[in-house]
Amino acid sequence: MKKKEIKVTLKMAIGISITIVVVAIALYFVINIVVSSSNESNPNKVNNNSQQSILNVEHDPLQGMTDYKPIIYLYPKQETNVSVKLLKKDSITCSYPKYKGGWDVIAEPNGDLEEIGTGKKLYSLYYENTNNIEFKVQKDGYIVKREDVEDFLEEKLEILGLNYKEKEEFIIYWLPKLESNKYNYIRFATQEEINENMPLEINPKPDTIIRVLMTYKGLQEPIEVEEQKLVTPERKGFVAVEWGGTEM
Repeated sequence: MKKKEIKVTLKMAIGISITIVVVAIALYFVINIVVSSSNESNPNKVNNNSQQSILNVEHDPLQGMTDYKPIIYLYPKQETNVSVKLLKKDSITCSYPKYKGGWDVIAEPNGDLEEIGTGKKLYSLYYENTNNIEFKVQKDGYIVKREDVEDFLEEKLEILGLNYKEKEEFIIYWLPKLESNKYNYIRFATQEEINENMPLEINPKPDTIIRVLMTYKGLQEPIEVEEQKLVTPERKGFVAVEWGGTEM
């Protein structure tokens, strides 16, 4: 074969190779765009890697998980001396008024409190604690888009029994945290889970105790979960209410 023909053949081979590489790169980007668009258009789908990363949450250690801002409201039918105790006090990380084995207050029907001994005026009792049980992604819950968080909380907190003031304080505290995520997996802990995590003793015993603990995890992509079934309590007699939350 002549040198000229060899050069032409080499140029053709190089040209074909470059074309193949360019086509392969283009196909790669097209496939990724199509997959991304598919996931974005269907909130019930997520790619395997994202699903696996969510499932891995179930194996995270408990250490460092914190129950943030549980606050307790008391509404007796008449002015009443009330004692409130948290039965896993060693896990308390912060409190106001300072928790020293219990809180003793004079509670009014409108929710106003006065700490016995100091005369401190309050409207709630506040604490934070490290979790004593592991909250994790489960089969039920809710997937909530960033732009839907406010409406979601308004609806679900009313179902869970919070009044307008309690709902507002909950939303003001948690809204910026939830709206910082593209999606949120949200599940409200059961009463059994809440009581195990932080047993609560109130004397005299309220006729109605409402404890709300929101567990959540920020997501980049939605996952499939069953819708959680919630029960609305009846607020009657001496009512005690607590709300808080924890990030998984």
